[in-house]
Amino acid sequence: MESFDPAELPELLKLYYRRLFPYAQYYRWLNYGGVVKNYFQHREFSFTLKDDIYVRYQSFNNQNELEKEMQKMNPYKIDIGAVYSHRPNQHNTVKLGAFQAQEKELVFDIDMTDYDDVRRCCSSADICSKCWTLMTMAIRIIDRALKEDFGFKHRLWVYSGRRGVHCWVCDESVRKLSSAVRSGIVEYLSVVKGGQDVKKKVHLSEKIHPFVRKSINIIKKYFEEYALVDQNILENKESWDKVLALVPEKSIHDELQKEFQKSHSSLQRWEQLKKIGSNCGLWLEWEIMLQYCFPRLDINVSKGINHLLKSPFSVHPKTGRISVPIDLQNVDQFDPFTVPTISAICHELDVISTNEKEKGEGETESDTKHRTRNYKKTSLAPYVKVFEQFLENLDKSRKGELLKKSDLQRDF
Repeated sequence: MESFDPAELPELLKLYYRRLFPYAQYYRWLNYGGVVKNYFQHREFSFTLKDDIYVRYQSFNNQNELEKEMQKMNPYKIDIGAVYSHRPNQHNTVKLGAFQAQEKELVFDIDMTDYDDVRRCCSSADICSKCWTLMTMAIRIIDRALKEDFGFKHRLWVYSGRRGVHCWVCDESVRKLSSAVRSGIVEYLSVVKGGQDVKKKVHLSEKIHPFVRKSINIIKKYFEEYALVDQNILENKESWDKVLALVPEKSIHDELQKEFQKSHSSLQRWEQLKKIGSNCGLWLEWEIMLQYCFPRLDINVSKGINHLLKSPFSVHPKTGRISVPIDLQNVDQFDPFTVPTISAICHELDVISTNEKEKGEGETESDTKHRTRNYKKTSLAPYVKVFEQFLENLDKSRKGELLKKSDLQRDF
């Protein structure tokens, strides 16, 4: 992947917003079929500009207005907020207390830095292929629960552009949920609890909830290669002491300590832990697996209706990577290091433009047509396609609901 130079960002953003950003699909998403009057117009957008200038409460009448403003301001980052009772850009003119956040997608933010106590390869903002498996497991665990346990249909997973993933749950009923219900959903999905000072963050009770069992089944598929080979969590005394700190019974702790010294690999030590730990039920083995692999959600992002979250197709100013949708059919194949950078797609665009000029093509086309053709010829294309598939499903669902309503109205 082409290297990215942050100094070139202003020029690259100009080109990106003018020639490559998929405005039509983006507007189609946030307008939700235009079924609710003023839905798009009451949506808050927030732009972060060069030198960290932060502009909140922006709103737009239509796609055209959004395009013009983005091309004029060239934001370094775009955040999407709630749908408000009034137009956000008029919030100062509204009577105190009347301007209220009314609806928003249920969102989840999973950030690799929250796993720093359990990953050995990287820390803080760094990621590598060895720890990215944590994000793969997180998507699989949370998405299964959203789909099967809650029945949510429209889930858009997006790579943040640097070290994490976001999920947007867009079902109509979900967008109307109160903060209390959102909190309840995140609470249900939270198993790892406690801050930096808490060593043991997972406590299973006598009765294991089906959600935990199903999550363990997903983790099992990845655990050996991820935790015992790539992370090598029982490699030496320093690393296995961290694991043994989660063993509450002193006699088992001491026995494992002795056995671990005789063994030669993480794989062997894990087999001993399973064998000796089975004396106190499955819980010990499962608690360790959950603490090391279970998704860590930022609860505040999910429960607040007025919370902002980075927009899909934003550019990450540090890595230059585009915040792209993730294909749920191919989660295991998703590689953050092959996600296109803004420099790469702008370079691809230059090559296309040069070739077309030589052939004398494309000068009479409208901006929209031109832009569609542009990104379809760059490495952004497969990600826009994932987004379009998500929008197709939303449209089908909406048409189905409308048909159902009209059938009910005719049903005398």
